[in-house]
Amino acid sequence: MKQQWPRRAVGLGILGMAVGLGFASVSQASQASETSEGKAYPNRMIRLVVPFTAGGSSDVQARMLADRLGKLYKQAVVVENRPGAGGHIGGKYVADAPADGYTLLLGSIGLHATYGVFKKLTYDPATDLKVITVLAEMPHVVVANPALPANDLKQLVALARKEPNTINFGSAGVGSSVHMIGELFKLTSDAPITHVPYKGSTAALNDLLAGQIQLMFENPPTTLAHIRGGKLKALAVTGKARLPALPDVPTAIEAGFPAFEATSWTTVAVSAKVPDAIADKLNADIRKIVSAQEFRQGLSDQGMTPVANTRDVASKFIAAEKVRWDKVIQQGRIVAE
Repeated sequence: MKQQWPRRAVGLGILGMAVGLGFASVSQASQASETSEGKAYPNRMIRLVVPFTAGGSSDVQARMLADRLGKLYKQAVVVENRPGAGGHIGGKYVADAPADGYTLLLGSIGLHATYGVFKKLTYDPATDLKVITVLAEMPHVVVANPALPANDLKQLVALARKEPNTINFGSAGVGSSVHMIGELFKLTSDAPITHVPYKGSTAALNDLLAGQIQLMFENPPTTLAHIRGGKLKALAVTGKARLPALPDVPTAIEAGFPAFEATSWTTVAVSAKVPDAIADKLNADIRKIVSAQEFRQGLSDQGMTPVANTRDVASKFIAAEKVRWDKVIQQGRIVAE
C-alpha cells in the first residue's frame, strides 16, 4: 500500500510574525558576549559561509543578511561560498572553525535534515553545529523547460508514466532541498523521473534553460526572472498557498496532489563550540534585523517568508524536519554516491 505523506502543520510563518518578542534579552546577551581578550563581540570581520555556489537562494539571503549585520555591528561581514558535497564542505568548515563566533553558516535542509543520504560524513551536523535561528522558509516552484509538453502537474505525471525515465530533473546536489522535494514528488505521484545532481543550483538551472534537463523543483529567487521572461514555465508551487510573486501558478494541492506539500528553509548556525552567550547575542541581533519591514519585504519579494525564531524553537523544528525527511530518504532508498 502506498505510504501517505502527512500535510505539514509547522506554521513557521506564524512563528516569524513573533520576531518582536523576547528582545528584552538583547542587552543581557550583549553584556555576556565578550571575547577571551575581554573585548565586546564582535570587534573584527565576520565570515558568513554559504555552502553552495554563488547566485542561488542561499547566497541571496546571505548577502542580504551580511549587509544588515555589517551595518548593525559596524564590522565587515564577508560572504564566502564553499560549495560541494551537498553543502557539507562548508558545514564541516564552520563546525571546525574557532569557537569565537566569527564564522557563521547559512544552513539549509541539506545541512540539518537530509544529511542521512551521506553514509560517510566526517562530522555530525546534529552535534557539531549550533543553530542560531531559522532565518526564512519558502515553497519551491516546479519549473520546466518550455519545450517539455506538459503545462501542469497532471500532464507531467501522465507524460512521465507514458515515457518512463525520459524526464530528468536537476538539483543543487544529493540531499539538497531541490533534490529532496523532487524525490517527494516522485514518491507521492508515482512519476518515474530521473534525478541529475549538480554542484549547485546555478549549474542545474543553466542546463534547464539550455534544454539539457527538463525539470527542476527550484527555489523562487533563482527562477522568478526566467518565468516572467518566458524562458521557463511554472507548473506549480509546493507550499500551502500561492506565491504573491506568481499569483497565477496553482499550488500542488490545488492541482490535485495534496501529499506533495513542502517548503525549504534556511538557518544561521555556528560551530557547536561557540559559547551560548555569543549564540544568544547573534539570535537577538538577527531577529532584530528580520523584524525590520525593509528586510522582510526584501525576503517576500524573493518568494520567502521571514521566520527568525528563538534557538529553542528552531532546534525543535529542525528535529521534526529530520524525522520527516528521513522517511523520504528511507522510502526512496536515497544514498549519495
